[in-house]
Formats: sequence, structure tokens, C-alpha cells
Amino acid sequence: MEIGSFIYGIIALSFLFYYCMLSSNSAKSKTHTYKAPPVAGGARPFIGHLHLMRRGSSSELPHTILAALADKYGPAFTIRIGVHKALVVSSSELVKELFTTCDVAVASRPKLRAAKHLGYNYAMFGFSPYGAYWRQLRKLISVELLSSRRVELLSHVRVSEIDRSVNELYQLWEAKKNSSGSVMVEMKEWFGNLNLNVVLRMVAGKRFFGANVDDAEEARRCREVMRGFFQLAGLFVVADALPYLGWLDIGGYEKRMKETAKALDKIVGEWLVEHREKAYNSGETKRPEDFMDVMLSVVQSGEVHEQYDVDTIIKATCVIMCLMR
Repeated sequence: MEIGSFIYGIIALSFLFYYCMLSSNSAKSKTHTYKAPPVAGGARPFIGHLHLMRRGSSSELPHTILAALADKYGPAFTIRIGVHKALVVSSSELVKELFTTCDVAVASRPKLRAAKHLGYNYAMFGFSPYGAYWRQLRKLISVELLSSRRVELLSHVRVSEIDRSVNELYQLWEAKKNSSGSVMVEMKEWFGNLNLNVVLRMVAGKRFFGANVDDAEEARRCREVMRGFFQLAGLFVVADALPYLGWLDIGGYEKRMKETAKALDKIVGEWLVEHREKAYNSGETKRPEDFMDVMLSVVQSGEVHEQYDVDTIIKATCVIMCLMR
């Protein structure tokens, strides 16, 4: 009996201690209460508010639907995109506060399938989540690649590409001008090619768009891969909202992403081999000519992040610099 009473007493004391701790935590939380934003109605099991964003179910665009929800629930409310909760903010004052006072809370990026497959497993600067790696890479890019001095050193690239593109435009006019002395030119494509050639030459010393490209076959492969990258990076993948359906690969998007990433890695890997050979043959005294040369000279194993090797960091950074044009 005495042993049984002792055991019951221990259990009672344990419950009493647990109750006191729970009451204490509750009292502390009441002193720091935060008002959570309202949750938009209309959510469905498993998929949340995804059905509202489906283009086929309504003639309204997603941003119009979100604006209507903002009118109903206020300047800040939450929705569920599958299993993930998202905060929708439509007030400029709140946005300013979020990106100043609470900037760390909104500085990261979601781990999407496109970021994993196309972004070298989140090694690409534009896709990587906020953390030590992202901060170190941002510092490297701002100091070594996009500094005023580096941009000025590569100013000859912009000058030569503009001169070359204008000459190509003149040759086109001479060859195809009509009786009135004019010729139709798709200026959007012309400016796009000029922009891409400037960026590619600054990043890897390549020229792949417009007439008189460096390597026609490589230029064709590069154009196809870049078109595929842009298309796949902007697609909605069901597994991003519903991870438990990832094994199905609905639409076959992940398979296409892996194929595009493999083709892109092959092209950029060839650039890296060329730059390494050029640096080896020219010796240590040669000044870096483009961003890939700079990355080879400043990135050392373990200095940026031990999770990724040097080649991955260089290739991922050079690709995102090309795509951020």
C-alpha cells in the first residue's frame, strides 16, 4: 500500500508540475500576443486555395482574384497553396515594413522543383535560400563581378557589340531594302540579341545571337537550352504545392527539367574547361577577360560553402548572370 501511495503521489506531482509550467508559458505568451492575419475562405482539403488560381475555372486572372480577396479580408491575409501557407500583402506600407523591419523573414526563397533541378540543387544565386551561402555569394558577386571597376574594365565589350550589331543592321538594309529604301526589321529581336551577346561575352566570352556567331552549332544548342530553361522555370509544378504527388511527375515537367539542366551543364562545363585551359596556357600574369575568368581566380574550395564544389559554384553563378540580363 505504501509503495502504491508513493507512486500515485509521484504521478500527481508530475501532473501538477506540468500544469504549472503550462500556465506559466500561457501567461508569458499573453504578454507577447501577435494578431495573425485572417485566413481567406474557400479553401478545400489537401489543395487549399489552388482551385481559385486555376485559369480554366474562371475568366479572371490570379492577380484579379487575389485583389478581390484583399478587398474582402484586408491588406494582409493568408492562403494555402497546397500544403504551404502563403501571406498575401497588398498594402505598400506593409510591404515597406516587411522589406525593412522584417526583411530577414521574407529574404528567402521557396524550395521549388525548378530551383532544385535547374539551379544546381539550389547553388544558383537567384534560387538559393537565404543563409550563409547566399550572403557570401552575394558579396562575391557585388565585389568581384558587378563592381564599378569590373564593369568599366569590360566596357569595350559593350562598345564592340553595339558597333557590330549596327554594322549587321546596315548590311541587312543594303541586302534587302525595297524600292523606297527601307527594310522591315524586328527591333525587339535585334535589341534582345544585342543584349544577350553583351552579357554572354562579359560572362564567358561567347557570341551566340544574331549573324556571324562564333560557333553556329554551339550557338544553336545554347539558344535551345536557354529557351527551355525560361519556359520550365516559370511553370507551375504540382509537386511544389503537393509534395506527396512528386513521384507521379504530373505533366512530365521534372523529367524535362532534368534533361534541360543536363544539357545546360554540358555547355557551361565546356566553357569552364576552355577557360581553365586558357588560364593554364597563358600563365598567372594574364588579366581576367570575363566573369568566368574572375570566378576561377577568386573562388577556392571551401571558402564559399562546403556543400558545393568549386565547379558547381562557378557554373551556377555564370548561368544566373547570363539569365539575369
